[in-house]
Amino acid sequence: MTDSPTAVTSPTAVSPAVTAPVRERALSLPAEQLPAYLYDLGALRGHAAAVREALPERVELYYAAKANPEPEVLTALSPHVDGFEVSSGGELAHTAKAVPDRPLAFGGPGKTPAETAAALAAGVARFHVESAHELRMLAALAAERPAPAPPVAVLLRFNLPLSDGALRASALSMGGRPTPFGLDPSEAGDVMRFLTGGSCPRLRVHGVHAHLASGLGAAAQLAVAESVVSWAVRLFEHHGVPLHEVNVGGGMAVDYADPGARFDWAGYGAGLAGLTEDHPDVRLRIEPGRALTAYCGWYATEVLDVKRSHGEDFAVVRGGTHHLRTPATKGHDQPCAVLTVAGWPHAWPRPAARGDTVTVAGQLCTPKDVLARRVPAPGLRAGDRLVFALAGAYAWNISHHDFLMHPRPGFHFLDG
Repeated sequence: MTDSPTAVTSPTAVSPAVTAPVRERALSLPAEQLPAYLYDLGALRGHAAAVREALPERVELYYAAKANPEPEVLTALSPHVDGFEVSSGGELAHTAKAVPDRPLAFGGPGKTPAETAAALAAGVARFHVESAHELRMLAALAAERPAPAPPVAVLLRFNLPLSDGALRASALSMGGRPTPFGLDPSEAGDVMRFLTGGSCPRLRVHGVHAHLASGLGAAAQLAVAESVVSWAVRLFEHHGVPLHEVNVGGGMAVDYADPGARFDWAGYGAGLAGLTEDHPDVRLRIEPGRALTAYCGWYATEVLDVKRSHGEDFAVVRGGTHHLRTPATKGHDQPCAVLTVAGWPHAWPRPAARGDTVTVAGQLCTPKDVLARRVPAPGLRAGDRLVFALAGAYAWNISHHDFLMHPRPGFHFLDG
């Protein structure tokens, strides 16, 4: 009745394979310390190193901190990336503290004057300008800096066209259609003339930024990169200005239905190498977030109850989508594995699944609090543990933490 968890992975559990450090910690934590986020930092460093190795030397790799800004994650990534992209004054201050003296790029719509002034004071390496108003605000604030402050490097973010195929393939599109992101291409002439006409000597137009879509595979990402670079080259040639850099954004696909699949970094890197050879004077930059950190994070929890409703088994777990919002917002099933636990410390009977599959729900008072549907888990019982994979990006940090005021999860950074 008082056995501690001595489980092994259920032979019928779905993918993914649970890494050894995650399995050990998920089983060793007392039930009262669940749910918990478990981050395998060794796996993160290995993945980031492999991504960097796959990219040409002249392609800069920045990490989009919005995907997961935990200081330990930023620190683990720091040796493998060229810098960090931040999208608010809060992210700027947080990232600068976590990984001091690393290059930062400041992006995102709706920058306030205070945030922009703070970024200038922090010596941000690049400003991704989203609108003509934002450009004029930046020019005015940059002009207030005491001499001899160097010119501020500006990348103009444009909402460029996307092919119908790319729009259909993307999980989320920020470009190619009306959106609040970036400058309309019709404004390109006006902003280029503003930057090159001598009225804002403290700004230097450095290049173009175009993060247009998320969830694309390597071939589609490469096609988007090629079209963005070609468009930028034509724009800068037309205005007689040297093009130094093109940022083609992030959005590399992460497949929640197949957690063992990975973006083809080798193929993408080879394609980018050809692109840099065609444009030897232009430096490329990419800014992945999810595709770098999703795989290192796991959400571990305990089954509280197993019940049957209208012929279907449900497992109710500690926590839920207020801790791991991604499956609710993206409408997918979060991949998970079952860790069976032999002991049952209570006097009352232990409920168990009757069928071969269960739907996993959380503790919230809403039918939308579902983490995964029809998970193969015959015999799943209360007291067993579930670990949800691909929880290293856009998970805790975008979740509605305080709904129903359940305890917050623990955080464990594993380096074994």
